[in-house]
Amino acid sequence: MNMAEVSAAMVKELREKTGAGMMDCKKALSESGGDFVKAEEWLRKKGIAKAGSKEGRVAAEGIIGTYVHGGRIGVLVEVNCETDFVARNEDFQALVKDVAMQIAAASPKYVRRDEVPVDVMEKEKEIQRELLKQQGKPEAMWDKILVGKLEKYYELVCLMDQPWVKEDKKKVGDMITERAAKIGEKVSVRRFTRYEVGEGIEKKKDDLASEVAKQLGQA
Repeated sequence: MNMAEVSAAMVKELREKTGAGMMDCKKALSESGGDFVKAEEWLRKKGIAKAGSKEGRVAAEGIIGTYVHGGRIGVLVEVNCETDFVARNEDFQALVKDVAMQIAAASPKYVRRDEVPVDVMEKEKEIQRELLKQQGKPEAMWDKILVGKLEKYYELVCLMDQPWVKEDKKKVGDMITERAAKIGEKVSVRRFTRYEVGEGIEKKKDDLASEVAKQLGQA
């Protein structure tokens, strides 16, 4: 079974069972010919399913990571783990730094999909439908095309869905799951703030012609 034949429902079921990332589940199912038992075993051998078994546990420790780029972009991010011991671990701290750098570089608006407000999603759907209309796409195909368009939107605005800047074939969420498996505890990004110099300030835009005319009039 190739990756194209692995259905979304199969991936969802394995993901819920193991806690592994979407692409890892898809590859596991492909490698095991669609056999769920073998797919789960494949994930365990890779050390990927280990973190998933901790999904029910509470991650209330952790650290606030910081990253400043060129004095113009700054990030604060809270990443949680289960114990203070792991919070002091170099691998965990390196993970937090990578997450902060991702936020600085890719400027997500939300941590995960369920944080995107309903009205924002409805507005995005409205925009995409209008674009499809302008492109002359048959209305009967809109819903199917929208699924892909919204996936792209999530990849743009949701941290966990973004391609990881250090390895763009891997999503940030999958990267965190893999690193958490090696660390040995549940790891969760709780929240972040990204600052950029000048952001939100309405910069003055002078009309050059008006300015010249004004100066000539005063001469």
